[in-house]
Amino acid sequence: MLITNQPTEPQESYRSLEEIRLRKEMILRDIRKDDGQIRKLWGNLFSKPTMLSASTPSRRFSGLMSTGAGILDGLILGWKLYRKFTRK
Repeated sequence: MLITNQPTEPQESYRSLEEIRLRKEMILRDIRKDDGQIRKLWGNLFSKPTMLSASTPSRRFSGLMSTGAGILDGLILGWKLYRKFTRK
């Protein structure tokens, strides 16, 4: 796939400064609309899930098991590193 810096729309010829200003305003409006959508999606990406979704017993148990497995994995890694670097 070849990527170029060419505009996706055909080049328009402008006859006056007023046409350029109108085009500039239209582009600026589109950019602001896209920026609002990006901000909304970005905010949703890092928001905490609602408490209702984690309140089912199966989800709590799954979260507990995942946390426990992560802690156990960290302890085993720590023990292996300790034994490796304390040997003489």
